[in-house]
Amino acid sequence: MQTVPRPVERLIEELNRLPGIGPKTASRLTFYLLRSPRDQVQALAEAVGELQEKIVTCSECFNIAEASPCAICGDAHRDRSLICVVEEPLDVLAIERTREYHGLYHVLHGAISPMEGVGPEDLRIAELVQRLRHHPVEEVILATNPNLEGESTAMFIFRQLAPLGARVSRLAHGLPMGGDVEYADEVTLTRALEGRTKM
Repeated sequence: MQTVPRPVERLIEELNRLPGIGPKTASRLTFYLLRSPRDQVQALAEAVGELQEKIVTCSECFNIAEASPCAICGDAHRDRSLICVVEEPLDVLAIERTREYHGLYHVLHGAISPMEGVGPEDLRIAELVQRLRHHPVEEVILATNPNLEGESTAMFIFRQLAPLGARVSRLAHGLPMGGDVEYADEVTLTRALEGRTKM
């Protein structure tokens, strides 16, 4: 005999698939939504639906956007001699909050992680190399996370970019080892950008 209605059970299962959401949190969120006004639940459902319908990947930097090229790539005031390479779109948001960086970005959508079966071919590294071949820049800032995967990814990219002649730098270690760029505060990220070192 089923004690929980199937729609409730299904929503708990789907929420439980999200990162950082365990079974208890998924259950709490589901029962919160059951008690919420219908228009609030409908607004949430529409927002989730729009993620797939209205979000695209920028053809230049591979950040998420409503149109391609994205607002950053399309901004004529950005410094086109700089490209900051990050692992995820959330990292772009974190760096933009500092208001200290005015160049362009390149989003890898992950980091090299043999344990998880993620190799260089699974990331946007080849696209970065092609981008620099067609549009050379003065400096590439590697802003991958300061953990084993991020360091491995940075070293791999450095070796790929070395023949192209651009200066390659790494964010200074104002960021803690094992931490994520997306969770760093503005001051830490600003110091890391200012103190970046040549590789």
